[in-house]
Amino acid sequence: MRPAPRPLPLVSTALLSKYQRVREQTLRLVSGFAPEDLVVQSMPNASPAKWHLGHTSWFFEAMILARDPRYVPVNPQLQLIFNSYYEALGKRVARAERGLMTRPSLCEVQAYRAEIDRRMYDRLNDPLSEAEEYLFNLGLNHEQQHQELLVQDLLHLFSRNPLRPAAWREEPRTAPLALPRGGVIEISEGLVSVGHDKVDGFSFDNEIPVHRQWLNAYALSADLVSNGQWARFIEDGGYERAELWLSDGWALVQTEGLRAPAYWRSSGSGWKQFTVTGEADLDEDAPVRHINYYEADAFARWAGGRLPTEAEWEHAAATRGAEFSNLDTEVWQWTQSSYGPYPGFQPTEGTAAEYNGKFMANQMILRGGSFATPRDHLRTTYRNFYYPHQRWAFTGLRLAFDRAQNPEVACKPFVVN
Repeated sequence: MRPAPRPLPLVSTALLSKYQRVREQTLRLVSGFAPEDLVVQSMPNASPAKWHLGHTSWFFEAMILARDPRYVPVNPQLQLIFNSYYEALGKRVARAERGLMTRPSLCEVQAYRAEIDRRMYDRLNDPLSEAEEYLFNLGLNHEQQHQELLVQDLLHLFSRNPLRPAAWREEPRTAPLALPRGGVIEISEGLVSVGHDKVDGFSFDNEIPVHRQWLNAYALSADLVSNGQWARFIEDGGYERAELWLSDGWALVQTEGLRAPAYWRSSGSGWKQFTVTGEADLDEDAPVRHINYYEADAFARWAGGRLPTEAEWEHAAATRGAEFSNLDTEVWQWTQSSYGPYPGFQPTEGTAAEYNGKFMANQMILRGGSFATPRDHLRTTYRNFYYPHQRWAFTGLRLAFDRAQNPEVACKPFVVN
């Protein structure tokens, strides 16, 4: 009989509680699905739910457990299956082929997940070093990212089924949808601080260091752009007017025949939208979802505004956040900022250096959070990023205006120390 573990110290008890809560939420998300739902890959950018279950477990094994030179892997072959993009950790299955891996079976992946949990419980009997505690929190936040990816990927999978089935009876929301407020929030010009200070909780390495930026006077819409507003954009020829689009965006419209956001379908009675709860008539008051960067930019130009920079969004959220509706509870919001390093950026040491830094090219920043983002995973400094053509994620937009576009903005200089 295996001996009972030693009583956990107070700090480790808190870590274990957080670990259990995050891991159990992933299992709750997939609890109502048939095995067939969890093993299929619907497109190269999506992953089977089975892979998410295994990969998030492998992350703890590779990043924390395997730091012990005496560590014996659960199954060395799973390194090949569940490594995502870590070159330092060897070969891996190409992302587009994850759905071809019928082995290990779903049952074997579930058993692997349970064994990693058992080993992590044992590991927490001993104190973690400062580096290990960061990796532990990185692993939890990594799994929370994959919880949202699970919802996105299952939505895409179910959308490919002509029966239009519902993935969930109710949206797996982490926060309620707020009513719109109307108007704009005016922000004066000034020198502001951007980035995470590394004092108040966890952050990814791409959020640091804190640095200063000058912002001209601007305004942000109190509300997200709605489905009804987007329908009017379509009715006004938004997808047919080249002058509204960036060149790459217009080329995408032509080659892929884009005419509406992802998961919209035109019917005799109007637009229908496919969601995680199935297909329904378009709710014109709800914020628009599943638009790419090019669509967001074209709409902003059509509406007489623009996309905010990520510094504008962060400063407004940090100083006036209570004045916005659905700031981080409905969709990630496109900005006009390219994903790149902050001045003085240093990637996390060791294998986790590949987590963010190597993706800092050709992608665009989104800010906020979605209805499927865990609440304790978010911060005003959080930098999400996607390629500009992608739209299966829960993405939308909030319009920005500068002084010329919104002459009523009051401009009172200030400095934030």
